[in-house]
Amino acid sequence: MIRAIRACKTAAEERAVVRKECASIRAAVSDNDNDYRHRNLAKLMFIHMLGYPTHFGQMECLKLIAAPGFPEKRIGYLGLMLLLDERQEVLMLVTNSLKQYAPTFPFLFLTVTHMYLVEEGISGPFETDIVIICRDLNHSNQYIVGLGLCALGNICSAEMARDLAPEVERLLQFRDPNIRKKAALCSIRIVKKVPELAENFVNPVVSLLKEKHHGVLLTGIQLCADLCNHSEEALEYFRKKCTEGLVKVLKDVVNSPYAPEYDISGIADPFLHIRLLRLLRVLGHGDADASDSMSDILAQVATKTESNKNAGNAILYECVETIMSIEDVSGLRVLAINILGRFLSNRDNNIRYVALNMLMKAVSVDDQAVQRHRATILECVKDSDASIRKRALELIYLLVNESNVKALTKELIDYLQVSDQDFKGDLTAKICSIVEKLSPDKIWYIDQMLKVLSEAGNHVKDEVWHALIVVITNASNLHGYTVRALYKAIQKSTDQETLVRVAVWCIGEYGDMLVNNIGMLNLEDPITVTENDAVDVVENAIKHHMSDLTTRAMCLVALLKLSSRFPSCSQRIKDIVAQSKGSLLLELQQRSIEIDSIIEKHQNIRSALVERMPVLDEATFSGRKAGSILAATVTTSLTPANGIAASAAAPLVDLLDLGADEPAAAAPTSSAGNFLQDLLDVGTSSFSAQSGTSQAQKSSTDVLLDLLSIGSPPPQNSSSAPDILSLTQENKTSISPLDSLSSTTMPSAQTSSTAMMDLLDGFGSSAPLPGNGPAYPPIVAFESSSLKLTFNFSKQPGSPQTTQIEANFTNKSSDVYTNFIFQAAVPKFLQLHLEPASSNTLPVIDNGSITQKLRVTNSQHGKLKFFQENDPCHIFVMLREMDVVVPGSNLEFSV
Repeated sequence: MIRAIRACKTAAEERAVVRKECASIRAAVSDNDNDYRHRNLAKLMFIHMLGYPTHFGQMECLKLIAAPGFPEKRIGYLGLMLLLDERQEVLMLVTNSLKQYAPTFPFLFLTVTHMYLVEEGISGPFETDIVIICRDLNHSNQYIVGLGLCALGNICSAEMARDLAPEVERLLQFRDPNIRKKAALCSIRIVKKVPELAENFVNPVVSLLKEKHHGVLLTGIQLCADLCNHSEEALEYFRKKCTEGLVKVLKDVVNSPYAPEYDISGIADPFLHIRLLRLLRVLGHGDADASDSMSDILAQVATKTESNKNAGNAILYECVETIMSIEDVSGLRVLAINILGRFLSNRDNNIRYVALNMLMKAVSVDDQAVQRHRATILECVKDSDASIRKRALELIYLLVNESNVKALTKELIDYLQVSDQDFKGDLTAKICSIVEKLSPDKIWYIDQMLKVLSEAGNHVKDEVWHALIVVITNASNLHGYTVRALYKAIQKSTDQETLVRVAVWCIGEYGDMLVNNIGMLNLEDPITVTENDAVDVVENAIKHHMSDLTTRAMCLVALLKLSSRFPSCSQRIKDIVAQSKGSLLLELQQRSIEIDSIIEKHQNIRSALVERMPVLDEATFSGRKAGSILAATVTTSLTPANGIAASAAAPLVDLLDLGADEPAAAAPTSSAGNFLQDLLDVGTSSFSAQSGTSQAQKSSTDVLLDLLSIGSPPPQNSSSAPDILSLTQENKTSISPLDSLSSTTMPSAQTSSTAMMDLLDGFGSSAPLPGNGPAYPPIVAFESSSLKLTFNFSKQPGSPQTTQIEANFTNKSSDVYTNFIFQAAVPKFLQLHLEPASSNTLPVIDNGSITQKLRVTNSQHGKLKFFQENDPCHIFVMLREMDVVVPGSNLEFSV
């Protein structure tokens, strides 16, 4: 069959051969051919690996597994692991009775199981394996036991793990080491599938860690590591019980004599070395005692392991990782970093790459130890391998500080001159970031940035040269030095776009300083530059074939400025500008026409128009660069320009950008609500401030009232009249409308005129109802053809945060309602207390009603809460800052 399939030249021929073979295998399955069953299953496995369906042969696997001989079981288990997986859905058939009779009557059991599966329409016999594997795990032949463990370790599901975990746990103590090894591997899968079974394997693992057989010891260490990852209790247990034993095992392995069965490149069992180091790393992390107990053996491994072989390098790498992960042992960490330094000199790129990765982690732990290898790391930046170059550059970026910034920047800029074009982008970005972050002074910053622009200006991002211009404007004593340095640089390099832009901008701003050698520093050599030379630089830039729209537009602006600074060159500048009038780029065409008009017709305003740019705020630019839109207003909010503290009720005003820079001549303490009134054209009554007292700030409720287009009442003659838009009571910083009505200090005559109001309909003039506190209009919360719910509100003068609500339920139908219950829900910041209803039976219309009292306490009383109308059926009544929702009534309102 294999020869026929390999001889096929097309996919169609292959499918035909596979169909023919599958048909013959089906026929053999139907005939129950025992002689060739194992061969047919081998064919099915090959067909399965080609990607064809083989589900019809799954029962053949079980029949072979149930066979008594080892050869049949071996091919059956192999087919089971290939043809089946844990995701197949089958019926749970495992019971105690099945486990009892399956070992005695295997074929009878398989026949009954098969009939049941076919009857139920289940194609996968997966759960039957549990019974067979359970029998094989108790077999007297250790090789058959090993087959069962292999199958369980590969296809074990959560259900199988729960059923067979006791058997696997028992086999961890089996006499044969190979069985113990396979049982440990099977236990790892069981723990991953069912983590709650991890505690069953904690005690057996301790005995596995004392094994002399390396295979058992390897699997036991891996099982122990998995248990530590799944359970903190297991981790603490192994720290106390096993740390010393593991240290002893590692010491024995390190000092063990030559053993040919474990030797790899002259090193005894490097796999066991690595597993032990990884487990010690888990045990030592976060535990000082465990870390201290393993420090000596780690030092021994780090010093005795040879690094001229790949196996030795693997052990050293794991040793370094363990040293860096356990608790602070400074001497060991220096030793580990020195090992990584040796790795950097290795010819193998993989070893150097992992060393750079580990050094990046070590920088945060011991920066000084990594600094000693700075020269080697710099050499890695110049490596031919792109991945090593990039990783070394990231490491150098982490190593830069105030003490070495100049030396490292010089090395990086020198390499920038010879680096590959593909690497210049990353290298330029890192250099610019280093220079901007750690520059000791502005002249050094400008010098380094000019070097970068000269070497790789086309790779510099826009925000970098924008920041350079901001720094230049702030360094008034370096304007002359900068423009002369840029003039020299652009003479040598005209193909770097960013350098041309910065040079053109500086020549336009400080061209007179360039020509007259103003602001010369002691370190400079004088140069001779004429006005025409300065104009030549800009003219060459605007005519350069590589100049883009931004560069040419900047050149036009620079020419306009030079026309004022160099009057003798005005005509030449005018001719240069005129050449862009016919440009196909609309931006250049418009600029050239406008600039030409300024030069020719508006000479009287030209000098004022092209004055030097004001100093740009570095803090503002940095905030915008970082993406913070409000960075420019942070400092002004702390110390306003007008010296007036911002009002606490100003969020809406800030949002609308109103009144941020109003002069202080107006009322200093007036709220920003007036601006919203002006914006919305809401009429406000004028009032005069009382002498000797400061006007109180308006409540933030005023803003909300304006947004609701609520007018204010007519101005009162008395200064104590409760004007809702201009409350002038002293010692009140946040006054809501109803607070002004319920104030105990208000005269009764004034109370009677303003106590009743509805915020949706304006202010009423009804007299207050008699009682201890002010009365509020009732609200019909719900009304239908059969029921009407009315809320009556009241407040006690001494507790403004508490609202008393009396709910009145009236039946509007001719039916009597029984078992009547009223429920209400409130937000978390409210506390609701419901008293019992007057009755649980609601009589028919005109025969009475049910009343129930509610008491709502607002824990956030006095804080403004805005509401948005999302449902046209919702009712919004602003009476006080308290939100109540009545389920079922489609009502939302505030009290």
